[in-house]
Amino acid sequence: MAPMTDSTFTIRRAEDRGHARHGGWLDSRHTFSFANYYDPAHMGFGPLRVINDDRVAPGEGFGRHPHRDMEILSYVVEGSLEHRDSLGTGSVIRPGDVQRMTAGTGVARSEFNGSKSDPVRFLQIWVIPERAGLQPGYEQKHFGDERRGGLRLVASRDGREGSVTIHQDLDLHATVLAPGEAVTHTLAAERQAWVQVVQGSVVLNERPLAEGDGAALRGVPTLELRATTDAEVLVFDMFTPTPEHA
Repeated sequence: MAPMTDSTFTIRRAEDRGHARHGGWLDSRHTFSFANYYDPAHMGFGPLRVINDDRVAPGEGFGRHPHRDMEILSYVVEGSLEHRDSLGTGSVIRPGDVQRMTAGTGVARSEFNGSKSDPVRFLQIWVIPERAGLQPGYEQKHFGDERRGGLRLVASRDGREGSVTIHQDLDLHATVLAPGEAVTHTLAAERQAWVQVVQGSVVLNERPLAEGDGAALRGVPTLELRATTDAEVLVFDMFTPTPEHA
């Protein structure tokens, strides 16, 4: 299915994403090009480089592997994810948690599903930082009922409103909506947005979106989001790059 496009609104349907299965332990959907999935038409959106929807089988996970010069956000949807890294950080990430890791000059990490019976589903989000060579760092905060019925800022450049701090001009909002509930978000003239439906279904500016769908919006002053089922949605509000940085 081809994307539905006009001058300001592009829908990326869930079924059009890249798909990878690894030995039965990992089922991953790639919104943008990643690893062996290459799609020159979907290399990212502004500084947003990766949205992977990963499902990891019980007792399985990603072994220790390196990263550098990337802001990595982990957002758990179901289950729990155990994190370890070369900074000496160890934590368990659960639904409602947002974890930020600044890879900077270099860091190694591992993520495992510690449960012997339950799978874990999480979004792995990569954001290109505003500059290379940052000091590696880590932060994790919980946003539970704060997301219900409204847009909760969970990540931002300045860490305002208790959000985690990322090194890029990008605000990440999360919302959990009951059927019929609606939220609105205003975009400044120089801003653009990516909307990712994590669970359920919604109508965004009169266009239906289902679980796994994403939408790019440029030059749209207001985002109007209404749930048609129980829904969970992420809204990325970011600068609009100049042509030489697009």
